[in-house]
Amino acid sequence: MALPASNTNRVQFGVFELDLQGAELRKQGVKIKLQEQPLKILQVLLENPGQIVSRDVLRKRVWPADTFVEFDQGLYAAMARLRDALGDSSESPRFIETVARRGYRFIAPITAPSIVPPGGNAQDSERRPGGTETLIFRRLVASLLAGLLGGALLLSIVLWFDLGGMREWLRNRPTPIHSLAVLPLENLSGDPEQEYFADGMTDELITDLAQLHNLRVISRTSAMHYKKTQKTLPEIARELNVDAVVEGTVARFGNRVRIRVQLVRASDDRHLWAKAYEREFQDVFVLQSDAAHEIAEQVGTSVEKTSKQLPASRMPTMKPIAYEAYLRGLFYSRTGNPSDAQKAKANFQQAIQEDPQAGLAYAALANVYIFEAYYDTHLGTSRMEAAANARALAHKALELNPDLATIHLTMTGIAEIDWDWAEAEKEYRRALELEPNSCEAHLSYGMFLAAQGSFPKATSETQIALQLDPVSAQTYDSSAFTYYLAGEFDHSIEQGHKALEMDPGYEDAHAILFYSYLQKGMYDQAVEEFVKSAAMWRYSPESVAEFRTAYKTGGIRAFWNKQIELSESKRLPAIGNFDLASIYALLGQNTNALKYLEKAWAERDPKMGFIRVLPELAGLHTMPRFQDLLRRMNLEERVGSS
Repeated sequence: MALPASNTNRVQFGVFELDLQGAELRKQGVKIKLQEQPLKILQVLLENPGQIVSRDVLRKRVWPADTFVEFDQGLYAAMARLRDALGDSSESPRFIETVARRGYRFIAPITAPSIVPPGGNAQDSERRPGGTETLIFRRLVASLLAGLLGGALLLSIVLWFDLGGMREWLRNRPTPIHSLAVLPLENLSGDPEQEYFADGMTDELITDLAQLHNLRVISRTSAMHYKKTQKTLPEIARELNVDAVVEGTVARFGNRVRIRVQLVRASDDRHLWAKAYEREFQDVFVLQSDAAHEIAEQVGTSVEKTSKQLPASRMPTMKPIAYEAYLRGLFYSRTGNPSDAQKAKANFQQAIQEDPQAGLAYAALANVYIFEAYYDTHLGTSRMEAAANARALAHKALELNPDLATIHLTMTGIAEIDWDWAEAEKEYRRALELEPNSCEAHLSYGMFLAAQGSFPKATSETQIALQLDPVSAQTYDSSAFTYYLAGEFDHSIEQGHKALEMDPGYEDAHAILFYSYLQKGMYDQAVEEFVKSAAMWRYSPESVAEFRTAYKTGGIRAFWNKQIELSESKRLPAIGNFDLASIYALLGQNTNALKYLEKAWAERDPKMGFIRVLPELAGLHTMPRFQDLLRRMNLEERVGSS
């Protein structure tokens, strides 16, 4: 229940008292120094005791509209100051509880003392001349309450007898839908080999709906988390924090495709709309677009990408046999199994052979080569050759389909490999303009901005990605990396642990925790995270034991030297030049660090794009050779920017 601001000046909770009029917080009568934003947050929470106050509400109430990009960092800092003032903690809250992915809630009992006239007290105010006003006020409140109770009684009678169909109207009245999740379509083809096709149909439906600017559409990664789940739709909706869910089936019989989709309101599991679509396989893109368009109409908005509204250049087309190969390629590219990368590549190549005008297939194949160039996977192509292949394919895709967001996102990868930062930012903005709900675009753009040193904007983008992809270990891990680059190691550790909550086997999360603990000087915890990662990297138990012994006897420097020693002796996989540079920088051997950075530059290692913000390289910043590297990578003008 909101605080009655009209009849109270102060709110008490525990040993604290907030003076609303004077904007002061006191503890047992002693004023506590607190900045304006934490005070405003406290006031908003106290206005809604026991209720969840969303981050969006806090942003609108506490932060001016023009500071949105800095909101996340500002909120974390203000909340930390407020909790410090109250002696509270997020782990064991007494006053303010953090509700994951939703907001905050004030959980302590509160009291609101009556306004006391100067020189008197609340008990004798009714006996003093000025007490007449208090009596009048109380009688007014009593009359108002009686009126409200009478209205409630009347409403109860109306509902009980269902006068005028009121009960049915309340049950069916339209409620706005601002967020939506498309769950994996169930494969009803009777053929497990068609699973890739059902996943592809789900993918395309999400992509079509993701073009809406006024609807939050959950990403494919989080949606696929619920494939073949036993959870109810309301449970899924609560976990994803969405207003509605789309579920359905897909069946393919010969050259015919049939999908059936239904829209379900999350709050009461009520089915709002359902429809079946059946087309020839060659018209599958039109089928997907029609379904997305009608879902959008039911939600109460309009989708931009429809066969009727957009020119042919915006509507992707592909010959049926090529589209099948393309969908199979997507399926293999997302398994996370390195051995499937070649299968994905072969299917994308087949799609291009079957249909040389298939822009989506060119972009998908370019992404495989970008992956090879970035991670130097040695899948039969050198890093330089992989980058050249990716560049040619991406430009061909852009030529064929210049208005598809996924192709512009591929172009960002090319620009980053080429160290053309201005071009990369332009492509990110275009991709987000075309598909504002693209989690991949927001997340990648956030990491790009962090690499450029623009941390408040980077944090804002990763927070949007988390809203679109709330149950993804990869998204939390990328958020952790962004905070790591910003030097916010506590937040990085928090996000890394959340990634492991989503997927305990996600090895990159252990890696970011390892480096974050290192920067905080928490070497015991860092080494434990390294050991967990080593098991996933298939290091031998003997090697892991040597690392432990080196650290125990010689500290963290001995640990790093042991890694170099084992790599040089071929007892561990070879360490790349960029990673060697990082190790030598952590050891304080700056000359060696710069030597290996030069080698990484010559190899065009894409990780070089992070050199000006990686904390482990901070000791090199003032050295002329490092400054020269920044200049050669078009990064020197951005040094010191934010």
